[in-house]
Amino acid sequence: MAVVEETRATPAAALPVADPAPLGLAAFALTTFMLSGHNANFIPDLMWVGLALFYGGLVQLLAGQWEFRNQNTFGSTAFSTYGGFWLSLGIFVILAETTKLGGTLSGKNDLANGLAWFLLSFAIFNFYMLLWSSRINLAVFGVFLTLQITEVLLAIGFWVAAHRGVAPTGAEVGFIRAGGWAGIVTAAVAWYASAALVLSAMNEGRAILPVGKALWTGQRFSFGQRRRLGQAHPAR
Repeated sequence: MAVVEETRATPAAALPVADPAPLGLAAFALTTFMLSGHNANFIPDLMWVGLALFYGGLVQLLAGQWEFRNQNTFGSTAFSTYGGFWLSLGIFVILAETTKLGGTLSGKNDLANGLAWFLLSFAIFNFYMLLWSSRINLAVFGVFLTLQITEVLLAIGFWVAAHRGVAPTGAEVGFIRAGGWAGIVTAAVAWYASAALVLSAMNEGRAILPVGKALWTGQRFSFGQRRRLGQAHPAR
């Protein structure tokens, strides 16, 4: 009696993917710059909305999903969350300006109050991500630090606008204008981190633009680099 050997197909090894972190950082930086320029009163309003939906929103969300593929918990959480941030903010502005839903903001302080709570909620998330980013490198820590300052200044500014009953703009409230300038600094730091990662990837992982060392001692984790499950990938 012939013995038939059973063969089983083994899954092919997963192909490596490019680092999505530079893309996510660039999308975040440009969209932040455009909105912050408006808050600082030198870029017209609504110029940032399309970017919020498609670049800061959709593209950054995709970068977060690719970070899941790279088994990078920090990168996937950060990019997916701020992709959702921009999508939700852009959709909110569109609904408020073009549909009857905007009429639900009936009180003169509703818009400013709502934006203040929106920013405070993300500032809470950003705060613990700021702490954990200190285990990556100085450039990424700088992105979250300047973003924390931006979100807090803007939240205070919108509450000031609600209290005064004035338009929630940088022209009316100094805190919002200050938050706009802080956002421009945030965008600059994020652009730098993105550029450094692109250049590093083009040079086989060798750092060309310095990003600084992790502030925490001990084992460090990379931002956007592929990791094996259960194994830390040292930051370059």
